[in-house]
Amino acid sequence: MNYLAILIAAVADMAVGYLWYGPLFGKTWTGMMGFTPESVKAMKMTPKQAMAGGFITALIFAYALAMFANLIEVSGLTGAFTLGFWIWFGFVATIQAGSFLWEGRPFKLFAFNAVESLIATLAMALVVVLWQ
Repeated sequence: MNYLAILIAAVADMAVGYLWYGPLFGKTWTGMMGFTPESVKAMKMTPKQAMAGGFITALIFAYALAMFANLIEVSGLTGAFTLGFWIWFGFVATIQAGSFLWEGRPFKLFAFNAVESLIATLAMALVVVLWQ
């Protein structure tokens, strides 16, 4: 296991999330979530706490991706994209669908979040596969 690659993959995940939910589409996302400046300030976690938790989950995800890549001997660019897609499609997107199916959130929000997680998962898979 290349632990530096796992660390870099987690950073890549955080970078994709920062760009997606920040400068690129932050206003769109906050609108779909119904957030206001007041509701953001009233959240139980501070942004730093949420980022720390997000980084820990990104590390766990990157480690799991690296484990899968090693177990099934994934290599190359095509292998990385294939692994990333199927992990996203089979695990991440199906779990995220619960927000639409069970929580009553709009399908548009599910799709918005699912596209971000696809991009992040592909980025992470590229790092852990190509940097074995």
